[in-house]
Amino acid sequence: MEKSPYPEKIKNSSQMAKSEEKIVCRNREAGRLYQLEERFEAGMALLGSEVKSLREGRANLKDAYARFEGRELYLVQAHIAPYFQAGIFNHNPERARKLLLNKRELKRLLGKVTERGYTIIPLKIYFKKGRAKLEIALAKGKKVYDRREEIKKRDLEREMRREAKYRRS
Repeated sequence: MEKSPYPEKIKNSSQMAKSEEKIVCRNREAGRLYQLEERFEAGMALLGSEVKSLREGRANLKDAYARFEGRELYLVQAHIAPYFQAGIFNHNPERARKLLLNKRELKRLLGKVTERGYTIIPLKIYFKKGRAKLEIALAKGKKVYDRREEIKKRDLEREMRREAKYRRS
């Protein structure tokens, strides 16, 4: 029996929601402050109240980074707000959370981080097939003059688009 070239039909909305990813939060400053080289998708070891808080979209990655402790990778300083209905069983909003990656990926990241200048930056938290995922990037910090050059380029491109727009009309 041959497989059909057409994609399978999604039967109901719950299947559709599981197939696409829902972004909870992004680290918008990462692209400005760091030169992103490689991206990885990591799972997170979370508590139940953290997952419920993430589903409400109550997280912040602004000052967060990933750090190795032994051979394990942890997300540090990521803020996931306490879940109101958890009561006394709530979590610490700033606790270190273990990231779940393949052994090969962990070895590669550890090798790069031990080199001078590399760090691991979280880019976004999202749900994929009902599981909380974190997109991390291997990054090098940009110097101030690099950021200034980037701003100049962006301004020049904006001016060129503006000029092209007025020439057409």
